[in-house]
Amino acid sequence: MQFTQQVERQLIAQDVPQAHDIQSNVPIYDIDQLDLTGDTQALRAEWADVLRNTAGVLVLKNAYADTKCIDAATAIYDQIIVDERAVNGGKADHFAASGANDRVWNSAQKLCQYDPLIFAQYFGNLAIDTACQAWLGPNYQMTAQVNLVRPSGAAQSPHRDYHLGFQPTAIAANYPAHVHDFSPMLTLQGAVAHADMPIESGPTKLLPFSQIYRHGYVAFTQSNFRTYFEAHHIQVPLAKGDVLFFSPALYHAGGANVSRDIQRMANLLQVSSAFGRAMETLDRRDMTRRLYQVLSTENHGLSPRQADAAISACAEGYSFPTNLDTDPPIGGLAPETQAALCRRALRSCMPQAKFEAALNAQMVRKQT
Repeated sequence: MQFTQQVERQLIAQDVPQAHDIQSNVPIYDIDQLDLTGDTQALRAEWADVLRNTAGVLVLKNAYADTKCIDAATAIYDQIIVDERAVNGGKADHFAASGANDRVWNSAQKLCQYDPLIFAQYFGNLAIDTACQAWLGPNYQMTAQVNLVRPSGAAQSPHRDYHLGFQPTAIAANYPAHVHDFSPMLTLQGAVAHADMPIESGPTKLLPFSQIYRHGYVAFTQSNFRTYFEAHHIQVPLAKGDVLFFSPALYHAGGANVSRDIQRMANLLQVSSAFGRAMETLDRRDMTRRLYQVLSTENHGLSPRQADAAISACAEGYSFPTNLDTDPPIGGLAPETQAALCRRALRSCMPQAKFEAALNAQMVRKQT
């Protein structure tokens, strides 16, 4: 069977020369031992090759050298869960029963609105930014959803992710083969560990190399594929501050939390190409306004590269779609983006009120 031949392989050190370990066919990169402040082209090329051609998944150990911002974000998300449960009750999950997990949809925007400084410190992360650029290039669109699985929380069913993974099988089958090939190029899946995740807590179940299988978007719902997945999947324990990235075409599923007392919280990053449609709608103008208040001060504690990464995770970095009658390109091929405006304003020390006026005027031009 073609599927089993493709997944029953071994990742070797020559495939991932900059990795520091390989666990169950998953390359492990220790961010403490990598220099992400210089030229990362070779590393990005290696990560892209992993995601497309080999394992389909990688782990960034110690992606957060200081996990204080993760603890602060966890406290915020815990409060959001309490507040939203009081209003809405349990939330539906994509591949698990409603109420089995606690979810915070649109967790990126909610964190920015709750505390833009914590947002800046959390998303001003060079490891995350490097991985996003490795797969999607610049101007990616960051969205995120918190998943909290409590003890006795059930596992998800195995699946592929957005875009075609979120279509009914009959509809997915109507897309031509080349669309099945490029769908994974439009999104990158990630998970930031907000707590230590030993195997008993149910870290994500993964089937390395399964993203290579061309028919996977119509096959993953079939019982024989699900049976194979349950018999052959692997899991990699994570520590707080580690980040897992994988191709959306990789067969995967959240694991069952069989621990007695571990609250397994992960912030699930769903990062879209500038050329694709993100799943969630974010008020990026409001987020950028709030982030600018932080980045225009002297005490945010971020390096210029980290601040730039925070802007990339927040502001719209692509010029289109727009209204070219009212928002024509001036001095180039495309109008100025939110992200470019934010960076220009920071360089010129633009006052907050003037920046907000420019941000609002830009939105009006795009929509008029």
